[in-house]
Amino acid sequence: MQKIVTNIWYTDGAAQEAAEFYTSLFEDAKITGSIPFVEDAHGKAGTAMVVNWELAGQQFTGINGDASAKHDHAMSLLVNCDDQAEIDRLWDAFLSNGGKEIECGWVADKWGVNWQVWSTEAEKYVGGPDKAGAERAVKAMYGMKKIDLQGLKDAYEGK
Repeated sequence: MQKIVTNIWYTDGAAQEAAEFYTSLFEDAKITGSIPFVEDAHGKAGTAMVVNWELAGQQFTGINGDASAKHDHAMSLLVNCDDQAEIDRLWDAFLSNGGKEIECGWVADKWGVNWQVWSTEAEKYVGGPDKAGAERAVKAMYGMKKIDLQGLKDAYEGK
């Protein structure tokens, strides 16, 4: 059992839909269970109160609650992508059906859950050994919504 599990609050009974969406995006992903509401609970009896899933070996729990909790990008799920194609695929998926671009690789999905779609390749530029190059790359990143690896590389190299 994973000691610390990310627990995400959803409104309008969306935890099941969100779990199905997230598990469709990652190869190593699955829904691992759910707990239904009971008659005296705060939701419709028989519908999911809690949904559990795994993404890339990490456990997550989704709870269906009321609208009192709000998400913001101060807490996000960071995805280390292998390449620009994976960044593009996930970015587009999170934006679909009402997601919102934020900045510097952050995107909120349609439920307001914030993701940072990133790449370890980007770290070579924004944290590279050439201080002036890294500063240019960081400045370029500040102007991006979706991370553009070629743009970061070009900035780092002074192109």
